[in-house]
Amino acid sequence: MPEAAEPGAGDTWSSLSGSAGDVVQARDISGGVHFHQAGQRAAQVPRQLPVDVRGFVNRVVELERLDGWLSDDGDMATVAVIAGTAGVGKTALAVRWAHRAKDRFPDGQLYVNLRGYDPGTPLTADDALGHCLRGLDVPVDRIPVDVQAKAGLYRSLVADKRILVVLDNAATVGQVRPLLPGTAGCLVLVTSRSRLPGLMAREGARRIAVEMLSDTESVALLREVTADYRAADDAGELAELARLCARLPLALRVAAERAASRPGMPLGELIQDLRDESSLWDALSTEDDDEADAVRAVFAWSYRALSPDAARAFRLLGLHPGAEFSRDAAAALTGTAVRQVRRLLDTLVGAHLLEDMGSGRYQFHDLMRAYAADQAHQDEPPGEQRAALDRVLQWYLRTSAAAVDAIRGGGRAIPLPLDSFSDEIPQMTFTDHRDAAQWYERERANLMTAVRTAAASGLDRAAWQIPAVLMEISGMRDPLGDWLEIDLIALDAARRCGDRRGEAVIHWNLGVRHRLGKHSMRAVEHYEAARDLFDGLGDRLGVANALNGLAITHMRDWRLQEARAEYERGLAIAREEEAPLLAAILLGNLGCVQRDLGHLAEAERHLQQAIAEYRELGEDTEEAFSLSYVAEVLIEQGKPAQARDSLHRALAHAEAHDNTLLEGLVLLQQGRLELAEGSPESALTSSHSAAVLLRQFGYDGTEAEALHVTGVAYRQLGRLDDAANFFRRSAEIQRRLGDRWQLAVALDSLATTLSLLGKPDQARLAWLEARSLVADVDGARAAQFRTRLDHRL
Repeated sequence: MPEAAEPGAGDTWSSLSGSAGDVVQARDISGGVHFHQAGQRAAQVPRQLPVDVRGFVNRVVELERLDGWLSDDGDMATVAVIAGTAGVGKTALAVRWAHRAKDRFPDGQLYVNLRGYDPGTPLTADDALGHCLRGLDVPVDRIPVDVQAKAGLYRSLVADKRILVVLDNAATVGQVRPLLPGTAGCLVLVTSRSRLPGLMAREGARRIAVEMLSDTESVALLREVTADYRAADDAGELAELARLCARLPLALRVAAERAASRPGMPLGELIQDLRDESSLWDALSTEDDDEADAVRAVFAWSYRALSPDAARAFRLLGLHPGAEFSRDAAAALTGTAVRQVRRLLDTLVGAHLLEDMGSGRYQFHDLMRAYAADQAHQDEPPGEQRAALDRVLQWYLRTSAAAVDAIRGGGRAIPLPLDSFSDEIPQMTFTDHRDAAQWYERERANLMTAVRTAAASGLDRAAWQIPAVLMEISGMRDPLGDWLEIDLIALDAARRCGDRRGEAVIHWNLGVRHRLGKHSMRAVEHYEAARDLFDGLGDRLGVANALNGLAITHMRDWRLQEARAEYERGLAIAREEEAPLLAAILLGNLGCVQRDLGHLAEAERHLQQAIAEYRELGEDTEEAFSLSYVAEVLIEQGKPAQARDSLHRALAHAEAHDNTLLEGLVLLQQGRLELAEGSPESALTSSHSAAVLLRQFGYDGTEAEALHVTGVAYRQLGRLDDAANFFRRSAEIQRRLGDRWQLAVALDSLATTLSLLGKPDQARLAWLEARSLVADVDGARAAQFRTRLDHRL
């Protein structure tokens, strides 16, 4: 049943109850999101390796060792760790070898920067898996919301393939393990400042320790980078420059770029400048860390050579909430036009102070980012630092709102008023819902970090508004995990700035997240808090949305009479406030709860009315989902012809719009219809297809119901052992999900099958458990089920 929009979140979720499980409908995210099947086109081979490093020198021994390991373990899933100090060239080595060996991995190469040592928040396993799945050509609309489901899909996609996975800058083993393939054929190459002994012990990983370059290698690197720009420099002076750079490749490249950009300046003068800078750092340093001092000195030497505009851009970019950023975000942060900021970014990339990642995106090396932030704190007045941060937060808020509008197709059930945006804030537009969804996936980590940064900086309005606006997207794509933490930060921010409406919105968000996480008591607490706050504000539609959320939570706990009462109250408000879409949503949900109560005639009437209202509103996707719901009611009523007509109409919509989720639900009901019509062979085909499609979306509950239909089909065909296995699997999933009604249904079917197999004791235990599970479930349907179980016991 759909969960309608909260103020500021839009009508974001559509979740089915009863035998349809927990499902997110397309309408509530985009007004027509199209779910595409991977099999409809050839999968794109991922080629994610960064550009090979210019001026790479030596590392012959390390490259040969990697080559040898690949030869030794060509038929095994292998993990190799490249370990070494910051700036020593771990990434350059990994990327160089990956390019050399890419032909050994015909199924592609994945690259993820885990940012384990970045000054900000490291990349989570959830984000990293999402990045890999997108690289494996999984449409963003089909990436599961749960991190375990993401990991399972990732392992399934790389199984029996030869793929190279480069995991850069890992801080802990925990960042790496979820990204390890489960089968042979792939190589995972990890870079880290840590030796990661856990990977050695458990995964049998091999390790290469990367040391600083020798004097000869350092001079060779300097010559390689400067060769096209300077006449042959004196070998002794190059050796002195290398010493000042502590023979670390990162510092050497920065220094070489500085020398290359001044071909007419004698190298001795450049060295003296750097020597003076090094002396300054020696005087300021309180640590016995020559390498760190050398790196900081080289950074400062190059930074002070920038033009005033480029230097300002460099230090302000150090304030960006995340390590990676877009050109538009950089324009907002610096308060410059996009065209002007492009020139400044090119200058910083040319000085080797910033990395160009392509597609208008940039990132700092973690050491460079820390240095840039330090310069911002030293050289920018506090007011300008705050203004720059506020500008980029407003850009994320403005662009989030534009993405949500593109995904929803315009209009919200209850709008969230936003302040007008300054002309300094670039305005992005999106071509369609897919473009907007891809933007969200790219910026997901930055958006979360932006909220944390806003709250820590006292910019509380942005801290609650960003997650409030994004609930339209994050509720579908990332309902749990990190966003739960972000909403708690947002709730505190709304309270600090005394925004009661913001507090109500975030309470509703938290209600949804806790409900999806099956924390019913917490969900009810947040929904009730939202209801009371909206009531105090005189926002009756907000109250109706909170009542809808409460009702859905009650349905999950099979407190059906309470759910029906909340739906009826919410529906009355929606009618009085003339909110037709919200009314149709509540009407359809009321039909679902009537069905679960066993009031089939009322359920059919409510659902058919909701279908008619959706049609009148032009909400064809909602109409199609509701057609699949009413089909289940019609099957139970013994109206197969009407049920088939409803499913035919729903399937036509699914096929026309590539809506794979809807197709899976229709096939589930089609399997039930075919069982009712005595066609178990056809039901097997339908239920199997339904299970495969629903598994792709991470909807375990509905997948389990499809497995249950498969079990019934096998039992009708006389294949009792197969039937019992499918019922056990269905029960196992429902037990894990905590759905006591569906678990009882699966146990009843298992017990019936065990009885037919001549195992009465096992059957009785299953029936006893089923009876205890439904002891206090409301309604005539549950009463009839209990009577049947009592008879069998």
